[in-house]
Amino acid sequence: MKNIPTPADNHLTWVLSILDSIYDGVLVIDESTIVQYINPEYTRITGVSRDQIIGRPLREVRPKAMLPDVVRTGKPIAGVFRREGGIEYVVDMAPIIIEGAIKGGVSVLKDITEVQRLSKELSNFANRTDHLKSIVYSVYQARYTFDNIIGNSDNIKKIIKAAKKFASGENDILITGESGTGKEVFAQAIHQASNRSNGPFVPVSCAVLTPTLIESELFGYGEGAFTGGKKGGKIGFFEIADGGTIFLDEIGELPLDMQAKLLRTLQERTVRRIGETEECPVNVRVIAATNRNLKMMVKEGLFRSDLYYRLDVMSIYLPPLRERDRDIGILADHFLERCGTRMQRRLEFAPEIYKCFSNYSWPGNIRELINAVEYAASMAEDNVIRMNDLQETIRPKSVLDSTQGERLADIVHNIERKIISDRLQHHGFDLPSKKRLAAELGISLATLYNKIKHLGIRADEGT
Repeated sequence: MKNIPTPADNHLTWVLSILDSIYDGVLVIDESTIVQYINPEYTRITGVSRDQIIGRPLREVRPKAMLPDVVRTGKPIAGVFRREGGIEYVVDMAPIIIEGAIKGGVSVLKDITEVQRLSKELSNFANRTDHLKSIVYSVYQARYTFDNIIGNSDNIKKIIKAAKKFASGENDILITGESGTGKEVFAQAIHQASNRSNGPFVPVSCAVLTPTLIESELFGYGEGAFTGGKKGGKIGFFEIADGGTIFLDEIGELPLDMQAKLLRTLQERTVRRIGETEECPVNVRVIAATNRNLKMMVKEGLFRSDLYYRLDVMSIYLPPLRERDRDIGILADHFLERCGTRMQRRLEFAPEIYKCFSNYSWPGNIRELINAVEYAASMAEDNVIRMNDLQETIRPKSVLDSTQGERLADIVHNIERKIISDRLQHHGFDLPSKKRLAAELGISLATLYNKIKHLGIRADEGT
């Protein structure tokens, strides 16, 4: 190197071999800013080869280079951000001073893309780069917020209020309720309202993972852990969710041995991949959900009591749709509007549809309501959804359909009771109203009183 002393022995060769081997990019110039040395990592990071730059003034090849200023002023510069294609790096620059005189300068390039990848874990199997992290976050992204939860009933308002409070903390959460009640929507909304909203939301259905796959999917595995495994191993869902939230749906389906491992993860906030001995720390919040009665499962020995009580600290119960009568019409209108937007049609329900929806039990809950609205929207011949557009299972049954297998006396009793009850609700229960109803039915007032008593009709029915 020009103006840099060269020892007579092999010392310089040894030093250059070290520089060639290190993981940071290195560039050296002399006091005339002529490039004397670059290592292979410099070429990898910048794309500039030795033939392109060695022996040439640095700014001739790299016009925006700042190292010549360092050589001129003798003042080091640190932390200069650069980008080359998909690689981001930081440059530290310092003058080379020998016996008080500036003899050149050196730049050290640190690939921060690689640093971000390696900060994920400190083992030799770290394989998540910053680029991969951004892909994971875009794939595992929550869509729903509390604004997407529709309902005006006091019940649902109380649940939303509690869920918002839970969101501000860091405790794990258990959401229970029948299938189709919106457990994942609530989980996403909690994630979005939390301090983890910029991190990934990773949903995992414990019901669809086979016992042989569930451990490797949740916790990952190391290279060579088993035949057929990926080279370099595989990252598990818990590590993917690092910095965010993992949603364990149908947690009641987890085998007991996996429940034990999950409990350890919740307690220690670490995971251990299959085939490895080291524990990897994870910064993750767990939101679990189930449609099963975990308390009963604990009594039956099917669910660990310690895991149940760990999860049940913050719990939310989502009621079935049949218990949210005030919300059914609002939800139906919302889903119909969404269908209309997608179909580019202005759709509305005929008045009798709301009564039909209110009387139906909705065993599939909100998910079934969505399907019912989408089916009706596709079947409607004009802009109004009518009874014939609904699925047969939702339409009110005719008298004959609803009385199959009943005795004639029971049929007559039920029909008579319904007619008198409905008309009393319409006319009223005072004496003038009963006289008017008796005249309509062609019976005496005394007969009407006897029937009301016999049929067990109360004045508060329908209220």
